[in-house]
Amino acid sequence: MCVRCHRITDEPVTVAEVHQNSGPGWNVYACPECAPHLPPQPDPLDLLRAGHRRRRGDAE
Repeated sequence: MCVRCHRITDEPVTVAEVHQNSGPGWNVYACPECAPHLPPQPDPLDLLRAGHRRRRGDAE
């Protein structure tokens, strides 16, 4: 099912991955028509690295 228009699609496009602390995460899907309208999602590991560098005082 499309996260934007809520219609069932035979051609889902993965637009995000939801990560969990414990257990499996899940994928978020959109239909091909809606997918280009959704913003790209940041990689959680990149966000963690950037926060770690800021705490240490390193330049990004």
